[in-house]
Amino acid sequence: MSVFGFLLLVFLCLATAFSYSGPSRKLSSSPSSFDPHSFSRPDQVTVQHFDLDLLVDFEQKRLRGKVSLHIDNHSHADKLSIDTRDLEIEKITLGPQEKATHFLKGDTVEHLGEPLIIGIHPETRIVHIYYRTSPLAAALQWLEPEQTAGKNRPFLLSQSQAVLARSWIPCQDTPSVRMTYTARVRVPAGLMAVMSASNPRSLSNSGLYEFEMPQPIPSYLLAIAVGELSFQSLGPRTGVYAEPKLLEKAAWELAETEKMIKAAEQVYGPYRWDRYDLLVLPPSFPFGGMENPRLTFLTPTILAGDRSLVSLIAHELAHSWSGNLVTNQTWNDFWLNEGFTTYLEHRIMEKVYGRELEEMLSVLELEGLKESLQLDFETRERDTWLYLDLGGRDPDDGLTVIPYDKGHFFLRTLEDAVGRDRWDTFLKRYFQEHAFQTMDSGTFLDYLHKHLIGDDLTLEEGLQVDAWVYGPGLPLNCPNPVSKALEQVRLQIRAFGDGAPATSLDTEHWTTHHFLYFLRNLPLQLNPIRLADLDRVFRFTNTRNSEILHDWLLLSLKVRYPRIDAALEEFLVYQGRRKFLVSLYGELARSREGLEKARRIYAKARPGYHSISRRSVEELLRD
Repeated sequence: MSVFGFLLLVFLCLATAFSYSGPSRKLSSSPSSFDPHSFSRPDQVTVQHFDLDLLVDFEQKRLRGKVSLHIDNHSHADKLSIDTRDLEIEKITLGPQEKATHFLKGDTVEHLGEPLIIGIHPETRIVHIYYRTSPLAAALQWLEPEQTAGKNRPFLLSQSQAVLARSWIPCQDTPSVRMTYTARVRVPAGLMAVMSASNPRSLSNSGLYEFEMPQPIPSYLLAIAVGELSFQSLGPRTGVYAEPKLLEKAAWELAETEKMIKAAEQVYGPYRWDRYDLLVLPPSFPFGGMENPRLTFLTPTILAGDRSLVSLIAHELAHSWSGNLVTNQTWNDFWLNEGFTTYLEHRIMEKVYGRELEEMLSVLELEGLKESLQLDFETRERDTWLYLDLGGRDPDDGLTVIPYDKGHFFLRTLEDAVGRDRWDTFLKRYFQEHAFQTMDSGTFLDYLHKHLIGDDLTLEEGLQVDAWVYGPGLPLNCPNPVSKALEQVRLQIRAFGDGAPATSLDTEHWTTHHFLYFLRNLPLQLNPIRLADLDRVFRFTNTRNSEILHDWLLLSLKVRYPRIDAALEEFLVYQGRRKFLVSLYGELARSREGLEKARRIYAKARPGYHSISRRSVEELLRD
């Protein structure tokens, strides 16, 4: 081993020892603060831009090519540390002349992959990495034609959040680093490539697509999809991509996207990403949506045919301010992304669809949050804080309703305390002053005290800020939303519980949200005969509305209604949305008989699930 190689090995050992000394309890606003989920050291060298050149190989299920990292070596360091996971590194060169350099790949760490330590010089500005991905890259899902809507061509999709970008691009995979990028992607003829960047509107005959993202973004917002896609405009700066078979349906469902953007801009300032397009993916996509800038990724399960599930669009759009524009510094601060976004989602829905619908959504959300808090208290009370402690764990463990919904109600508490006008002024200033920057919990609370609370000790005491951010459960000052529309639903729940037949229930003008509240609040003492009565009248087992079907299947499992077996299996096999899978498989796993059924269904469904969904389900089905 050369002297240089030995020094790299020593550095790697020291870096690894430091990286896993345990989670820090100290909050820091420094941009070089320790990220427990990254091997990179942006306090020494920072990647500012990268240029990507990739070939998409569906036969081998690999991406092949190179990435050129443009770096700021502000510490005059002789090494660059970046994150990888299951990547095959072929060679690394430096500068315009591409002079070969030494590099060392460390041992694999669970959830995090492998550090890549590259020898550089103080004057180095560009590092070229030639590599290829693994067929099992955690961020990428390679779909066979039969797993798509059209059944004709294969499909590739990515999901980089939280720390999976490193499995398809070697990078500083931490939200504390923001980069611009350009890319060239070669795909088979007849397929279209799109990314979280400027995108084509039509098919390239050559199969070559070029992209540019001029605004700096964190690595978890890197995204790619390749498939048989078409585009339809929705407005002057909005449009939708989908497989041709789904395009017309998707365009109708998402037609009010431009209206949502205007509503958000009126409160939070200008949209800073030029365009807001949407991509409807095959059903294996693990989340409802992913806020990749310029191109939100969406599950097809939102295509209900009545625009009843478009609050998901409001949520992903809201990320254009909270998350994409101002980003959590580490995944411990995840609530700064999702709590703000859920709050903004409600404000957008209120402005576009009215206060009554927003209150209905808030009531449903608070009920779900309280149920989740009860479960989390039983298992890991610390996970009910807003400020998380994810050191040594997979950051996906933080993807619960806590940062989303508890964060939303914390911000609603602030709004209620100071009034909407004052609160909106604060929010607009916050987004303007911290645009394209990262934020941690301690720094945000300092900003909150300085620009909203001030010297008002009575206000400070009433807000209970520390109890919200650094304490478990819901503080006593949590808002209690009231919905008159749902009061009417309660009357029908009570009537049915007292024995009224389903045909007598007054459900005229009910929307998806009325039915969700109805299903979630029916008494579990109902027998299967009573559920059969509901099913005959409302045909829940055959509904195409994914949210209603999920809640019906979940209720039926709890009450042991036997006529859902075929619908349950079809639903679990057809779609891979993690939210639905976790609750349904989790309920099945409560009994030995149900666990056996869950394992049988999962064996059939597994090839259609993304790695994120597979991990979640497999944890539930262990002995």
